[in-house]
Amino acid sequence: MPFNTPLYRIELKQVLTITWPLLIAQLTQIGMGVADTIMAGQYSGLDMASVAVGFSVMSPILFFIQGVALGLVPIVSGLLGRRSEQLVASQAQHMLLILLCISVLFINVYWFIDSILRWFDVPANMQSITRDYIVYMLFALPGFAIYQAVRQTCEGLSITFPTMVIMFIGLLVNIPANAVFIYGWFGLPQMGGAGCGLATMLVYIVMAIATIIYTIYAKHMQQFSLFTQLIRFEWRTTSELLRIGIPIALTFLTEVTLFAAVAILLSPLGHLQVAAHQIAINFSSVVFMLPLSIAMAVAIRVSYLMGQGKCQDTIITIRAARWFAIICACITASLTVYFAHYIISIYTVDNAVTEYALPILFLAALFQISDAVQVISANALRGYKDTTWMLGLCIISYWFLGLPLGVVLGLTNYWVPAMEAQGLWIGIIIGLSVAALLLHFRMKYFQRSLNVGY
Repeated sequence: MPFNTPLYRIELKQVLTITWPLLIAQLTQIGMGVADTIMAGQYSGLDMASVAVGFSVMSPILFFIQGVALGLVPIVSGLLGRRSEQLVASQAQHMLLILLCISVLFINVYWFIDSILRWFDVPANMQSITRDYIVYMLFALPGFAIYQAVRQTCEGLSITFPTMVIMFIGLLVNIPANAVFIYGWFGLPQMGGAGCGLATMLVYIVMAIATIIYTIYAKHMQQFSLFTQLIRFEWRTTSELLRIGIPIALTFLTEVTLFAAVAILLSPLGHLQVAAHQIAINFSSVVFMLPLSIAMAVAIRVSYLMGQGKCQDTIITIRAARWFAIICACITASLTVYFAHYIISIYTVDNAVTEYALPILFLAALFQISDAVQVISANALRGYKDTTWMLGLCIISYWFLGLPLGVVLGLTNYWVPAMEAQGLWIGIIIGLSVAALLLHFRMKYFQRSLNVGY
């Protein structure tokens, strides 16, 4: 490990300075989803299930918009590194326009909601609640788009503390708004689970307004004049943002749909398998916020150093962050194994579910290490603005290797007796490990193309 050299310690400190507000923001974002689930569940189990189905429909759209927005980060950070701050406003406004257009296009899903619910075979008693939830979430998309455009601009400028604060404000608004709309406080009608969607729409509007106010009135943001004057629209700028952002968005979708596919494949095996899988993936997603936040900081730092022309230093940054992420993953994996029974008990008291969940949670511990390596390499490539290869390698690893292998191991007797959920998880881990390896090699190839080495 290279932490005993000054350059590595300096770069690791820079990465961690950017990381910790991102981590708190990511955990707060998860907290909003947890609050929706718990508060809808307290109203009724039917409403909780309806919100879960509605969010399953909406999450790919939200991830897609956020993925496109992330294409702004390396561009803005690179401009900051080159000391071309006067060009940041143009990039921010172009991304804002792109995301608003995408959100308006997705609002048209409104006309197909009933068909989607029938296609998912949603029970009749859930359809009304689910439909209303999705409608509110669709009309929340413009607020979400504005928030993402401004947030990613700030993060590209290595200003991550406001992201944490505004996300926390969003959580503070979300909980009482849920209570008002779900339970019908202050004389309003009780909306049940659909109220979560209306509360989320209000939260996104508040967060969008808060981020814009911050960029206008914060002293260190005024120099960028992000929204004080309109910039002339240019197709060249738009195409560059889309060239970087679209592959990131599609990469997100490959990951989201992968785990959705696993849940669907397990459903014929019974609710115990699905519940055990859900516990493992839900807990893993929480733990994943740590390496993800480190990786997001790597993308910001790498693009900034590239803007400064310090290609050699990017290698130091990536190595320091990768080692730190691996160490953290080893610690969290060990804790996952040690406290496995306690972790499962948070989700369920059903002994049958616990029996199925234990071996999957052990596999999820291994998953954390591969995931940490993969996400650092992927975000390093994002910092290098090399996102198309990232998408292709992830599709190959997840969908052409990991999932088919998992299906063979889990659902057939072709090589071994069907391992059910464990077999699918082994396939995912192998696919993820291959993705980590391929992304690492692509990153090294890109670095050699810059004629640097360390």
